[in-house]
Amino acid sequence: MTRVEALRAIYPRLEDLVVVTIMGAVAAELQGIGHRPNFFYLQHAMGLASSMGLGIALARPERQVVVFDGDGSVLMNLGGLTTLARYRPRNLVHVVFDNESLLSVGGFPTATSTGSDLAGIAAAAGVPRTARATTMDDFTRAFDEALAAHDLTTIVAKVDAVGPSKFVTDLSLLENRFEFQRYLTRR
Repeated sequence: MTRVEALRAIYPRLEDLVVVTIMGAVAAELQGIGHRPNFFYLQHAMGLASSMGLGIALARPERQVVVFDGDGSVLMNLGGLTTLARYRPRNLVHVVFDNESLLSVGGFPTATSTGSDLAGIAAAAGVPRTARATTMDDFTRAFDEALAAHDLTTIVAKVDAVGPSKFVTDLSLLENRFEFQRYLTRR
């Protein structure tokens, strides 16, 4: 399974959700599928997508928030998992695409390439719902179940270490920020 295939599979479900992505391949691929004003591509802040998603989820409990993250990013901020568990926003789904590498910055292997289990780490941190997905069916089922559960969920989706030809979005950081802010304040 590739990350872009997984994103395409759930893209129709994202229309009315607040979506935050980490930098690099996830952001570039989601924008390549089709940008929406409810998408925020967090740039220059590796490790902090879950923190931003948490803040939005707490400030806007009536909105469903989805964070698309990467294994390298989560490993840079493992404390983010304990913070998610501490506050347990019931409107947050945290998707971690695990390609076992820092693909966007050279492809260096991450700790998951030697067996670190991010779903197990999330569960041990206190995240109440975790899931692992290795196939497209596993992933779409886990995503749909997470949205229906209305409880904090981390889904770790194993994906191939392939990505786009470039790891940046065409949308400027400031333009994305103001568009996203307008979206959040209107809805």
